[in-house]
Amino acid sequence: MRLEQAIRVVQVAYPQVYLACHTRHQRKRSTEHRLSARDSSILAHLDEVNAIAPSQLAKHLSIARSTMSEALRKLIALGFAGRAAPRSAAVVLTEKGRRAISDTSVLEFARLHAVLAPLSSSQRQLICRGMQRLADACRDHQLGARHARRMPS
Repeated sequence: MRLEQAIRVVQVAYPQVYLACHTRHQRKRSTEHRLSARDSSILAHLDEVNAIAPSQLAKHLSIARSTMSEALRKLIALGFAGRAAPRSAAVVLTEKGRRAISDTSVLEFARLHAVLAPLSSSQRQLICRGMQRLADACRDHQLGARHARRMPS
């Protein structure tokens, strides 16, 4: 597949997935997790394995570092996120955070379930591999762009 074809597929497919599985935005008080939209957005950018520095997250989400630090302190205290290692600033998503994302994601669990359930296990595996590879490529690109900006000319 040519690069331009792949771009067109992603540009057409992503909005279709979003439209079919998008849920209304949850209000903080309407969920058992009591997460604000900003808190949910922060959690959605965390990973259970790949830690991220708060400064990177703040820059990506266009949030002041101090605001990000305050939000992460709260999310860590509530058990939704954790430090990657003792004395590390980098954060990871916890199991509780993963459940909260599932419950508050803009892609509704029940709708995704209805879409994915009729597919075979191998079809779901292909979809997940493709989605994960796309997410990995996006993360790698962002990290590469950040490293390139730091490199002296």
